[in-house]
Amino acid sequence: MANSPIPDFDKNVFINCPFDSEFTKLLHPLLFTIIYFGFTPKIATERADSGEQRIEKICQFIAASKYSIHDLSRIKSTKKNEFSRHNMPFELGIDYGSRKFAENHFCEKKFLVIAKERFGYAKALSDLAGVDIKTHNNNIEDLIRAVRNWFSNTVNLTGIKPASVVFSDFIDFMADFDAERRKEGYQDKDIYDMPTPEFTRFIEDWLKKKANPVM
Repeated sequence: MANSPIPDFDKNVFINCPFDSEFTKLLHPLLFTIIYFGFTPKIATERADSGEQRIEKICQFIAASKYSIHDLSRIKSTKKNEFSRHNMPFELGIDYGSRKFAENHFCEKKFLVIAKERFGYAKALSDLAGVDIKTHNNNIEDLIRAVRNWFSNTVNLTGIKPASVVFSDFIDFMADFDAERRKEGYQDKDIYDMPTPEFTRFIEDWLKKKANPVM
């Protein structure tokens, strides 16, 4: 086993997903589940330096992460004259290549491919034939279950809580999060457009308090 020179490489999870209001309902539980199991999500929205090229930032995050989760739910256009979206399969290709052709710690990289439905990607991405794509059906509990089971089966976490418990804790977190932010003067726009690092800090703080209620 090669040792990584990158700090926290073994704990970082790169997230490759759509960035739109519809996907936010899935992004929040995805972030929560990753942090819940002691890992650190790495996502393009965690840094907002206008002088930084997005593709370079993405490559840095891929290189810094032993694990990654790729959601392909938005690769099909749904409206007339709308282009299909290729960012997600492009980033999956970068990640796959970094693992396939590596001779160092990158060959240990592991990833989860998820999508709304199990079938329907073969025509657009025939090279993915045989890849085990997990589904979430745009359902929060299904997403949490897919990610939790991946942590168990592929990342080899043992003794972890079942998906139903993680889902219940996520619902409790969101209720507390919304109530506390309202008390602090946050409005709908402040909550729904909250920067990712700010949101993840609230998750981390809530989980610490749950583990140590006297804090």
